[in-house]
Amino acid sequence: MSTPAAHRPAHGSPVARALEGLRTVPPGAGAAVMATGILSVGLRLTGYGVLSAVALAVAAALWLVLALAFVLELAYDRAGWQASAANPPALTAVAATCVLGTRLSLAGRQSLALALLAVATAAWPWLLVSVLRHWKRPVPGVAFLVCVATQGLAVLGGTLALAGRGDWLARAALAVGCLGVLLYGEALVRFDFRQVFTGHGDQWVAAGALAISALAASKLVASPLWTGSVHQALRVAAFVLLALDFAWYAVLACAEFVRPRPGYDLRRWSTVFPLGMTAVAGLSTGQAAHVGWLHGVSSVLLWIAVAAWLLTAAGWVAATARRAHTA
Repeated sequence: MSTPAAHRPAHGSPVARALEGLRTVPPGAGAAVMATGILSVGLRLTGYGVLSAVALAVAAALWLVLALAFVLELAYDRAGWQASAANPPALTAVAATCVLGTRLSLAGRQSLALALLAVATAAWPWLLVSVLRHWKRPVPGVAFLVCVATQGLAVLGGTLALAGRGDWLARAALAVGCLGVLLYGEALVRFDFRQVFTGHGDQWVAAGALAISALAASKLVASPLWTGSVHQALRVAAFVLLALDFAWYAVLACAEFVRPRPGYDLRRWSTVFPLGMTAVAGLSTGQAAHVGWLHGVSSVLLWIAVAAWLLTAAGWVAATARRAHTA
């Protein structure tokens, strides 16, 4: 599909260059929105309102840029868009939308959060089926995005339910959360475990997927809808998922020390997100289950995630400057 001549920006003009740049934004760039958005959530939960608001503004701006890039590719490069949709990084569009919606819901913007849930829900089944149809064995860590995107819907739905937007959202969150756990198992049996030592950042999604699963469970634990044995089962599930996440976190951190992989890579945003998500999952689970020591541990993990975000952002700026200099 081509732009009509009357409306096509002049070749070489700033507008044309901007449009071309947007069309070439990789799908995996959504991990930057996920990482920034979840840090905003964590900073809010720990009382750093101003820093949280700044991170929210950055995440929202990045989301708008990526949404525009998504629309431009769909309009002008349908074949490329369909090819991108067959790969797991495309699911960052769903996950990023859910993370941003969750943060907006915490800020009281329930109507906007509901709109983002509708957008994510509309995109999720098509992208998920497209990715699953093209799966091969073995898969890198980014394959765990099938779980992350699914649990993102559960987290946002559970958050909106707690905000009084309907018990049906909590029930839907429980169903989607169970599906997310099943998808995690499917990704795990296909995962190339050599990626723990050779991956360039996205191997951390193996931990991040468990973290967001624990976060989804903690939202359900906090809901007054579930009582008795169901509530207890959800509480146990949240702790089990969080413990597995901590175990993965320790293994992956040790692997980074054993085999350092310095230098900027876009996939490092897929490292920052699990770091932040683990902290937020710990904070939320501790609050919902009334376990005080989790707040202290998770607060430390949050600042580790903030440091990782700053390093990755600095690497992105340096890499962008080098590309601009050599262009």
